[in-house]
Amino acid sequence: MKVVAFNGSPHRDGNTAILITEVFKVLENHGIETEMIQLGNKPVHGCTACMKCREIQDGKCHIKNDHLNLCLQKMVEADGIIIGSPVYFADVTTEVKALIDVAGYVTRANGFTLKRKIGAAVIAVRRGGALHAFETINNFFLINQMIVPGSSYWNFAFGRNQGEVVNDAEGMQTMQTLGENMAWLLQQVKK
Repeated sequence: MKVVAFNGSPHRDGNTAILITEVFKVLENHGIETEMIQLGNKPVHGCTACMKCREIQDGKCHIKNDHLNLCLQKMVEADGIIIGSPVYFADVTTEVKALIDVAGYVTRANGFTLKRKIGAAVIAVRRGGALHAFETINNFFLINQMIVPGSSYWNFAFGRNQGEVVNDAEGMQTMQTLGENMAWLLQQVKK
């Protein structure tokens, strides 16, 4: 089994990556392979509704979107998907929004290739907007017929400067519980 995570933060080693890594530790303890892909600060383009993905049906976006096409391939190959984002003006980063829009269109146009995969949102937040960003990602999972595990709280932790999320004990515990629930669910689905 494999879980792929997309770090939507422009900071490769920032708070979002720290939270994803906390979930990964638990998954890896259960023998689940993990991979983090840097999405923030990558040249990606949102969906333009050109409809080529529906016409050609080869599982790709047909505008110049090489990094997102790599992400799409990784999503389809994985058993579980984590999308992580810091909160920018009460929502996800533009790179995460591009990913969910393009992936939503392409995977649905190619036979709902994310159906019944496990999906989890992870949010790093300074103060407000975490719940809205969390819902943005979960709406993507739900419309794609994915399974979303719960945790002991919503999957976010507070911190502004790099590393500050580790001081949010409840947020870090939430990531650990998410990892346990995700591992359990992956094992149940694979039976």
